[in-house]
Amino acid sequence: MSFLIDSSIMITSQILFFGFGWLFFMRQLFKDYEVRQYVVQVIFSVTFAFSCTMFELIIFEILKVLNSSSRYFHWKMNLCVILLILVFMVPFYIGYFIVSNIRLLHKQRLLFSCLLWLTFMYFFWKLGDPFPILSPKHGILSIEQLISRVGVIGVTLMALLSGFGAVNCPYTYMSYFLRNVTDADILALERRLLQTMDMIISKKKRMAMTRRTMFQKGEVHNKPSGFWGMIKSVTTSIPGSENLTLIQQEVDALEELSRQLFLETADLYATKERIDYSKTFKGKYFNFLGYFFSIYCLWKIFMATINIVFDRVGKTDPVTRGIEITVNYLGIQFDVKFWSQHISFILVGIIIVTSIRGLLITLTKFFYAISSSKSSNVIVLLLAQIMGMYFVSSVLLIRMSMPLEYRTIITEVLGELQFNFYHRWFDVIFLVSALSSILFLYLAHKQAPEKHMAP
Repeated sequence: MSFLIDSSIMITSQILFFGFGWLFFMRQLFKDYEVRQYVVQVIFSVTFAFSCTMFELIIFEILKVLNSSSRYFHWKMNLCVILLILVFMVPFYIGYFIVSNIRLLHKQRLLFSCLLWLTFMYFFWKLGDPFPILSPKHGILSIEQLISRVGVIGVTLMALLSGFGAVNCPYTYMSYFLRNVTDADILALERRLLQTMDMIISKKKRMAMTRRTMFQKGEVHNKPSGFWGMIKSVTTSIPGSENLTLIQQEVDALEELSRQLFLETADLYATKERIDYSKTFKGKYFNFLGYFFSIYCLWKIFMATINIVFDRVGKTDPVTRGIEITVNYLGIQFDVKFWSQHISFILVGIIIVTSIRGLLITLTKFFYAISSSKSSNVIVLLLAQIMGMYFVSSVLLIRMSMPLEYRTIITEVLGELQFNFYHRWFDVIFLVSALSSILFLYLAHKQAPEKHMAP
């Protein structure tokens, strides 16, 4: 009876997650497109539902909600379904919609879709060869074979996004990195833009006048006919056509310049708005957060470097370790186990909420940046693939943030994976991503003033 009640709770939550994923798909991703393939919408919503269910089960582990055997069953079922979607279903449909966009392959699209899926499976399987991610005793058909490879891809994506986010967040929030933009700078750039537009208009008027003069002289309609006429038209040029060609080239160059000036003007206006916003109470609050995150970023880079150099992986969750250090330093009586459980629950909850929110925002921006009416189905399926792998790898990494007594079922379900490898791999990719982001933002910040100072 308790198993049925537990299952009804899990099914209800999955239906709610599925509905939220469906609404997000309709209201955010596809609000500007017509939905032609409902299978894409169903796959995206199902992937989102089972991904969120894994996070729900983590919270249930900490709160001891549901029977332990029920949690183990739903953990196992959830992982099997999400792996089935990520490894078999989504890659096949991605190949199917890619082939469907090629007219020459329409009649044999099922065959070519299967070939693309087999190609994906080959490279997916070969991905595990260079990494020490499995215990030697695992069979070729074990669930650990799939989780380990999905984890490598997902942890890589997480580390790349985390490294860029850790650097970009303080750069975006802190007013220290804002350029000093005045109204005079904006007026000067607008004046250049208006002068360029006036030059374009005057040159287009000259082109129109030249064409009218050529038309009045009969140079447009009196074209030679016949074979010798064609030879003559090639070897001789119409008077005034050289000027038209030259003026057209000048107009094209000025139009390109006007586009650049318009973008720079819009950028200056945005920077000016950010400067005004930074002077408000909310802006000062985000400026303080920027300094906090900059310290956090430096600490993460330092700790990632220490972990890589000394090949170090923590055995205790960060909350328990932090409380133990504080209690020992202050010499006070404190129930470390009790408070570490509650603080761990809050920390894991914050990680889960921010991970889901941050990933959905990133997916939406990415979709709008590269999607079109023909490629939208393929891109949504790619986003579903990224989302599923991201959440599976999140479970692998969040496990370390939980006290030991809450890791038991998660460790049993995931199998005997080399968990230490994933944490080391995350540190390596995070460090590379963070340092690359620092270099990129430094060059972009240094180049921006020079661009606006150019005459």
